[in-house]
Amino acid sequence: MAATGLVGVRAPVWRGGFGRLWSAAVLSSFGDALRTAALPLLAASLTDSPLLIASVTACGYLPWIAFGLLGGAVADRVDQRRAMWTVDAVRALIMAGFAAAVALGHASIALLIALASTLTTLQTLFDNASTALLPVLVEREALGSANARLMTGQRVAGGLLAGPVVPLLIAAGAAVPFAADAVTFLVGAALVASLRTTAPERAPRPAGSTLRAEIAAGLRALWQDRALRGLCAATALCNIGMGALIATLVLLVTGWLDAGTVGYAAAMTAYTVGSLIGGVANRRLVARLGRIRGVLLAGTAQIGALVVMGTVRSPIALVVSLAVFGLMGMVWNVNTMTLMQQRSPADMLGRISSAFRTLAVAGAPLGALLGGAVATAWGLNTPALLAAAFFVLSVTSLIPAVKPDVSVVEPDDGATTAHVKP
Repeated sequence: MAATGLVGVRAPVWRGGFGRLWSAAVLSSFGDALRTAALPLLAASLTDSPLLIASVTACGYLPWIAFGLLGGAVADRVDQRRAMWTVDAVRALIMAGFAAAVALGHASIALLIALASTLTTLQTLFDNASTALLPVLVEREALGSANARLMTGQRVAGGLLAGPVVPLLIAAGAAVPFAADAVTFLVGAALVASLRTTAPERAPRPAGSTLRAEIAAGLRALWQDRALRGLCAATALCNIGMGALIATLVLLVTGWLDAGTVGYAAAMTAYTVGSLIGGVANRRLVARLGRIRGVLLAGTAQIGALVVMGTVRSPIALVVSLAVFGLMGMVWNVNTMTLMQQRSPADMLGRISSAFRTLAVAGAPLGALLGGAVATAWGLNTPALLAAAFFVLSVTSLIPAVKPDVSVVEPDDGATTAHVKP
């Protein structure tokens, strides 16, 4: 069966496991958005040093690079549901303690850095376990729709709902957003703990198997699947471009376009709205093209949007191009995640997922540095063009995966499907 014929478009059943997992994911995104917005503001109130403030954000990335692969290997060894609710419970306790420290006036840059690093380290296990759990909760043919609904709900909660709430919570007290985040972690833990699932069968690990050997086996499985290898390379290249764009977008809007903070807010809103439209439109697009060709189309359209951003000096053109960029970005993300879940053996999904995420996070800081360098050397619009160049490389690396002899994991082999207990 051709990879381009992967057309799992059945809608997931909301009752039972998926509905609770969706609720936990959306609630978590809301809490994460509160914390992400409040943390830099708190850092700025503690120090005037741009380097120290930036270090808080940087320390939110570094654990993925250091522990991402390890988190995936652990996720493949343990009960994913139990791992997720345990991690959320621990994060709730950490956030509650941090909120208390802020309320009592004991916040410091060192504490903020420790918080960011600890939360991300725990997230490496949680996110990989979550990716591996979804195929247990929904049928294989419904994975695409399930991922689209998860990502769309998360974007609504984190991109639209949390934004207006943050100033109100901060006005109530510097510790309030962090206390609210602790509550979302606690409720999320309860929702995930309430799931009743039957884990897919796994082959017993060889005697003396080590985490290092299991990580290596997962990487080999990723490399040997041409479609997943192409998607992984394409994602890594894309995220270098994304890092360059995100790090300098505010300069593009407020400097090169002279659109001010209002223009920047409009640009970010356009990106969010485009993402939501992409989550809705993805199902129909995949039904026509298949998943890999859908990803290829998304990357190609994003190249055009980036070129417009970097060459057309118009706020309206920027808003439109960012809406297109967000729409196609959602199509890319949903189908990449779904293909990974459909093509990976269940006992290696955590490790394959961690390889994707680790490469993605590693590319973003590199892209940010490159974006800052080219903006300084050649102008504030050039990072968008640099991003377009990386997207060209990304799409090119993906083309071999579209060949019709790329097979898929059949749905009846037990590798990617399991069932929820009634």
